[in-house]
Amino acid sequence: MVRPKPLASSLSLPLPSKRAQTVSLKALAEYLQLSPATVSLVINRSPAAKSIPQRTQERVRAAARELNYRPNFMARSLRAQRSFTIGVVVPEISEGYAALVMSGVEDHLLQEGYFYFVVSHRHRSDLIDEYPRLLQQRAVEGLIAVDTVCPEGLRIPVVAVSGHRDVPGVTNVLLNHDTAARLAIEHLATLGHRQIAFIKGQEFSSDTEIRWQAVRAAAAARGLTIDPALTAQLEGESSSPQLGYEVARKLVASGRRFSALFAFNDISAIGAISLLRESGRRVPEDVSVVGFDDIQSAAFQNPALTTVRQPLRQMGVIAAETLLRRIASPPNKPYPKIITIEPELIVRASTAPATAP
Repeated sequence: MVRPKPLASSLSLPLPSKRAQTVSLKALAEYLQLSPATVSLVINRSPAAKSIPQRTQERVRAAARELNYRPNFMARSLRAQRSFTIGVVVPEISEGYAALVMSGVEDHLLQEGYFYFVVSHRHRSDLIDEYPRLLQQRAVEGLIAVDTVCPEGLRIPVVAVSGHRDVPGVTNVLLNHDTAARLAIEHLATLGHRQIAFIKGQEFSSDTEIRWQAVRAAAAARGLTIDPALTAQLEGESSSPQLGYEVARKLVASGRRFSALFAFNDISAIGAISLLRESGRRVPEDVSVVGFDDIQSAAFQNPALTTVRQPLRQMGVIAAETLLRRIASPPNKPYPKIITIEPELIVRASTAPATAP
């Protein structure tokens, strides 16, 4: 077996002492026999570093780890007169929508060498209005708003994930809800379901109304009638399955028969399945259930949840990429107003053909 050479030997240079209090960028560059500019581009994960061979980038990072080199973030900011910091506003941080979007945002910002602040407003109107302004005061260069109404008049570029409002200076990253609703309705209709119950999102959710309009249109196109008695809305700010559980209780208590349920999100679908089982209804034998989002635990439910997948992590990456491009562009350069993302139906074990009444 061939053993890899130690770092110092592979570079054919003496290894500076790890006991040194600091290792400067210049010393690191001399050690690597590279220019300080090259080392700086790699360490700071500059977009220009993509032109540097991957093997060289790996050498730089390995040497930086070996020598415990720490870039001077403050000096970098002062030289460039920039903060390299982004603000992210979310309703809350928990399993589900916001967490998956945030994973994509975080990965891309870290890759590009940006720091970020995350604040959660929990649907309080005063915080929704105040947080973007507080983040601006902390010199963020741009803002990502997740399922959050963006106030007007911000002086920095903004990208909204599921914003749905035409606000000057804001790029909206949106799911194609018409396609999403059609995929779910056609799946249930193809399985023979005619009596379908619906769980709508909370009134404060930016996706609720646009998705409901899409559901109504998709049902009409399939010749399905939506029964108001089989339509219920989530209430409360929690992201717990308990909300779906309580709404499903109301649907069952209505006394109306339904063979399928289309929930606003996977969390509420999981809660609804629990209530359906308690009421003696089997899923999917008696009631088929479709969720929305495809959160990480959806595939591991019992039964595994059929759902409309929003590529939430990808939406986060796209939001971060778009924001950094806008930051790097001249202030008056045109920017995209809308970026539309396509959904996908993920069929699992929670849906089955309708049984005869």
